[in-house]
Amino acid sequence: MKYIIVGMGNFGGYLAIQLTEMGHEVVGIDTRESKIDFVKDRVTHAVLLDATDLQAVKTLPIKDTDVVIIAIGEDVGASIMSTAMFKQLKAKRIIGRAINNLHETVLRAIGIEEIIHPEEETADRLAKRLEMKGVIDSLEISDEYNIVEAKVPKRFVGMTVSESNIRREFFLNIMTIIRLEERKNLIGLPVPHKNVLGVINADYTFKDGDLLLLFGKLKHLQEFLNLSED
Repeated sequence: MKYIIVGMGNFGGYLAIQLTEMGHEVVGIDTRESKIDFVKDRVTHAVLLDATDLQAVKTLPIKDTDVVIIAIGEDVGASIMSTAMFKQLKAKRIIGRAINNLHETVLRAIGIEEIIHPEEETADRLAKRLEMKGVIDSLEISDEYNIVEAKVPKRFVGMTVSESNIRREFFLNIMTIIRLEERKNLIGLPVPHKNVLGVINADYTFKDGDLLLLFGKLKHLQEFLNLSED
């Protein structure tokens, strides 16, 4: 996987180092030379660049990048402008970092659906979530067990829980199913809302777009998630 991470502060810098150590290609960006100096020997590429400058951003390998993460923490204006730049240049997947609710509202208005909060998401956790393809969110229970939120693979759409045999084939437990619905926020903008369906019985039929909350061993979760690539 190839990543561009904007902002080499505590969160962004550590995330860039973690993803590089996992074997991914990472371009770390910052306007501060001290931050670039700190990570330059520990990430694939460290670039001194202003991510609010459209001409500068155009020099980056955006088309070849799988994920762009805007990890700017202190300058909300720079975060919004940088995010807008990458959106304009059609980055495949953008993950934004929100400092507060208003910041999140603005990012969603720009069209960013994946938003992280530094007080809730550690760099460690995000790196592990990005490592597991198809995962929307995850919660580490131990070194061996995780809970993950992932889209139902297409092969199961139209099947019942019983017919899918997920528990027998993958040794995973479906804790619940989440359905995304649109609701309007305080200023009237449509935002995704997660509707948790509660305890799911064996007769439930999977629908396209369902999110599964799964519990199990990491190796079994990854085997299941690989189905999303088929």
